[in-house]
Amino acid sequence: AVNEKGLAFYSELVDCLLENGIRPFCTLYHWALPYALHLRGGWLSPDMPEWFANYTTIVADALGDRVKDFITINEPQCIIGSGYALGVHAPGLKCCAADIVRAAHHLMLAHGRAVQVLRAHVPGVRVGYAPCGDPCVPYTNSPEDIAAARKEYFTVHIYEKVGPAWTIAWFSDPVMLGQYPADGLVGYEQYLPDGWQEDLKTIHQPLDFYGQNIYQGQWWRRGADGKPEHVRYPAGHPHNALEWPINEDGLYWGPRFLYERYHTPILITENGMDAHDAVSLDGKVHDPNRQDYMHRYLRAPGQAVANGVPVLGYSYWSFFDNFEWAHGYQERFGLVYVDYQSQERI
Repeated sequence: AVNEKGLAFYSELVDCLLENGIRPFCTLYHWALPYALHLRGGWLSPDMPEWFANYTTIVADALGDRVKDFITINEPQCIIGSGYALGVHAPGLKCCAADIVRAAHHLMLAHGRAVQVLRAHVPGVRVGYAPCGDPCVPYTNSPEDIAAARKEYFTVHIYEKVGPAWTIAWFSDPVMLGQYPADGLVGYEQYLPDGWQEDLKTIHQPLDFYGQNIYQGQWWRRGADGKPEHVRYPAGHPHNALEWPINEDGLYWGPRFLYERYHTPILITENGMDAHDAVSLDGKVHDPNRQDYMHRYLRAPGQAVANGVPVLGYSYWSFFDNFEWAHGYQERFGLVYVDYQSQERI
């Protein structure tokens, strides 16, 4: 059954945003799977796309008179990779490659059905999709390193345990191009459900923007053997509190490579920094590292725009400190500090 209090909360939130001149983007799914549906198989169930379509109908009818920007699914790689492959996020499973491939297919089919519902129920709707993944950044600006980074970014490697759970192309080519990447089919086609080719017609729906969550980038270059070669960061390279390396060039090369491949305007749907925030003696939270981080990371997509890549916007994660999934309340991404005991916002 629908949680009416939850629906009312979001309706009130939308009204408050609009009253303050803020344009709301509604993400339908950010990892919160109803437990009742988990017991029926969750993303492993072939019924999930229709469950998701029904849910989308409810949200569209409740909010679509005021919200015109929707994102179907946030970070499909984390949903499947962390939840069904590595078991570090809910539902905490460590599935075989066959189940991972099927769950990912059901997820993309659910995305397609959601887009169909939104276009039927929300006049003037704009719809996108928000995968994640570290961009491959050329180690130098040589044509050889650029080509190597681009190739690696979209390569689907064949892994027996985690399957294609962490790749860009496996979760985006069907959505954006209407086909699975050929190199991935070599190892994973055997696990796709019967009729998967026909499902691609539903998965491949026209989108108004392609969202991408980007927090870091990884250096790649052309190796001596002509293949892409990973370049490790040197000792002392800057990183955030979660030990994620800081490399703002990911917000240039990621949008550039994605636009070259998918020819759809790019929206940076998440970027931000986990910092060692604390209240100082003067009662304020000074976060010079985050200030520098944001300066760097906002210049990069600006450079992409200057070079002809249509980056529509940038969303910072997150406004307030929040429950950071497997990390609980330990990590702080917020632009605004929250004292969890008093709920004071600083």
